Amino acid sequence: MNFDEFTIRISKIKNLTLPGESSHLKMAPQFRLEELRLARKKKRNTKKAGVMALFYPNAEHRTNLLLILRKSHPKDVHSNQVGFPGGKAEKKDNDLLATALRETHEEVGVHPQQIEIVRSLSEIYIPPSNFEVYPFIGLYREARPFVPQASEVAALVEVNLVDFLDDSNIFMENLTTSYAENVSVPAFKLNGYTVWGATGMMLSEIRMLIQQVL
Repeated sequence: MNFDEFTIRISKIKNLTLPGESSHLKMAPQFRLEELRLARKKKRNTKKAGVMALFYPNAEHRTNLLLILRKSHPKDVHSNQVGFPGGKAEKKDNDLLATALRETHEEVGVHPQQIEIVRSLSEIYIPPSNFEVYPFIGLYREARPFVPQASEVAALVEVNLVDFLDDSNIFMENLTTSYAENVSVPAFKLNGYTVWGATGMMLSEIRMLIQQVL
C-alpha cells in the first residue's frame, strides 16, 4: 500500500476499541495459555518495557514495518529473536512512551522528534522474564537509512505491509525454546524469519486493527 494512503487509514484506529487479549491469544502457544492466566494473577514487581511498531515508506514509497533481530546474549531469554525496537524502562524516562522512543533512537537511529505516535496498544505480560511490555504504533514519514546499534541489533527486518497482512504468512511451527522442547507454536513468517511469542501476540493486535480500517 502507498504510504500516504496508509497514513490516512491508520489514523482511524485511534477511535477503535483495542482487541487486547482476544488478539493476543490467537498467537499464544497452547501450552502457554494456562501459564499466562496464572501468571497474570501472581505477577508482582514486574519490570516495564516500551516498544515501537514503526511504519515507514520504503524506496518505492510502499508501507513497511520495522522489526529487528536481536543479538545473542547468554543471559537474555529474548536474545536472537525478532522483535520491535524497544527495551527496558529507565529512571530517566518520563513514561513508557519515552522509553519506547529512547530505545528506538538507540537501537535503529530514529530520533524521537521524527516519530509521529498514532496510539498506544494493549500491554502484554511475559512470564519468563517478568516483563510487562507496552507497545506503541508510530509513523516515520521522512524515513532515512536506519543505523543499527552494533551491540544489540544483529539485523534489520523490514517487512512489507502486504506480507504482514497476508494470511498465508501465519502458520504453526515446532520450536525448542529456553523453557520448552519441541512445542507447536503459532507464528508469523516474515522475511524468512519465524516471529512468535510476545512479538507475535502484539503483531496480532496491530494486524486486527489495521484490517478494520483498510
